Amino acid sequence: MRTILRYIVSVIFIASGFVKAVDLKGFSFKLEEYFSPIVFDLPFLEKYALAFAIMVVLLELILGFMLLMKIKLKQAIYALIAICIFFGFLTFYSAYYNVVTDCGCFGDALKFTPWQSFWKDMTLLVLLIILAVLYSKREEDKVVRYGKLPLLSVFILIMLFVMFRGVFHEPMIDFRAYAIGTDLAAEKEKIAKAPSEYKTFYSLKNAKTKEVKKVDQDEYINKEYWKDTNWQIEEGKTTSELTKKGYESEISKFKIEDANGNPFTDEILKEPKVILVFTYQPKEADLELVKKTETKALTEKTKVYGISTQPDFYKQIPNYMMDEIAIKTIARSNPFVLILEKGKIVEKSSAKDYLEKE
Repeated sequence: MRTILRYIVSVIFIASGFVKAVDLKGFSFKLEEYFSPIVFDLPFLEKYALAFAIMVVLLELILGFMLLMKIKLKQAIYALIAICIFFGFLTFYSAYYNVVTDCGCFGDALKFTPWQSFWKDMTLLVLLIILAVLYSKREEDKVVRYGKLPLLSVFILIMLFVMFRGVFHEPMIDFRAYAIGTDLAAEKEKIAKAPSEYKTFYSLKNAKTKEVKKVDQDEYINKEYWKDTNWQIEEGKTTSELTKKGYESEISKFKIEDANGNPFTDEILKEPKVILVFTYQPKEADLELVKKTETKALTEKTKVYGISTQPDFYKQIPNYMMDEIAIKTIARSNPFVLILEKGKIVEKSSAKDYLEKE
């Protein structure tokens, strides 16, 4: 039993670490949310988000592998318990205050609501405590068995390659909604055809009986509560609630506007071919790299647009705007190039990789 349990827990940690290792930049963006003023208000740590991401992912991967291979087993279990307690606090905080809608525990491969993330951490914590008890009487090997440490070293080297390839290029496996082959125009159409539906709910209080009831907007009108002066709408308790879940997609955030706030998304998605140059943090971008990217894009005899968070950032191509978080969902490099054909993603790469292509 304890062996099966150990395998299950170790595989969960290795899988969790791997999907974050593949897209390390994406996980660092998630950590930036935790450091932001609306969560823990530690903005000075935002510039170290990538370093923290590397440390967290390596810990998950190494400790998960140590648990799997029974390398320093007790120490690995206790360290994983500490990690679960720490992340349990983070996920509880984000769930209770509803400040980070997705913890990024499994990157973009598997989405969890804040409460799902918290209960996942608590479940793992319980399982680890059980493992700690089951292995409490086991004597530790004074010397790790031959072959295990070299295997751990190889595992670490492979994971480091995966991590840094994702940082300097594109993730080896793209779990995002904007993977090559995604038809943005078709996704937009699906979203438009199946929107989520909401209803307004009123809290009514009877002035005579003091009875309180909650009714939706249709019931309020059809049962003519509005005619009965005894039923009064309680101030500050009117809510808008989801009554029918529509088609959900990250593509809903793909909204491009001009400097005056006029939408330009549909025009771009209709183009036979278009090159989009994204920059999510213009102040931190290499301006020379941006200039070279613009110059090369203009030689490809197709329409080219620059998209950033500033209305006048690009000097050679038309400027359009998009929300920073939305750009980060698409782009992991700053700047970044996305090529569409009739709304379908056919190519995506960092600006450096784009410039190196023939």
